[in-house]
Amino acid sequence: FENIIAAAERRSLINKESSTFVRITDFVGVVPAITGKVELVYEGEQEGPAIVAKNLIGKAIRTQFTNWFPNPEKFRKQKDANPYKEIISWFNEGHVVDILTDLNHSEYSNRLNAVPGLKKLVKELHKDTDESTQLFLMELVLHGLSEFSLIGKNMLASGLQFKDLISGMFTPPSANDLSFEDDSDELDDEDEEAEDR
Repeated sequence: FENIIAAAERRSLINKESSTFVRITDFVGVVPAITGKVELVYEGEQEGPAIVAKNLIGKAIRTQFTNWFPNPEKFRKQKDANPYKEIISWFNEGHVVDILTDLNHSEYSNRLNAVPGLKKLVKELHKDTDESTQLFLMELVLHGLSEFSLIGKNMLASGLQFKDLISGMFTPPSANDLSFEDDSDELDDEDEEAEDR
């Protein structure tokens, strides 16, 4: 909890904003706390603790998403009645949204509001919420749809990118993509090679 609050406070200090609220992108701040707890449990496993932390956060988002929004699984066959259709279609047309960790409030709001149908969905289901809560729920929709494999989500060095699910499968990782894999072995190999030279 302290790590999430610290991530939000850090962003408000960087952007010189007097107030802020927690965003789902702030949950990246929880990864170090989780990895410290799970590394002993997963000692010797193939997955690194950061991947485990990312998976735990993803499962938590998936669970909470269905407490706030209709379960997307119910609409897989009913394309016309799908409340997420407009959002998913927009991403399928090749549009991309980068939700970076340090975005100021105005830019964060602009990027979420640029996704057609996103604000409308939140307002229909959660009429009496303030602007900050609406933005949080709009971001939750994007994360939820990615957890249900309806849109793609990539980790970037400085945040997240939401896009079409299929294009993400065929696009190789860029230099900005953040890998959660433990690359300490690679670093050790590079250090050994440097010593040999």
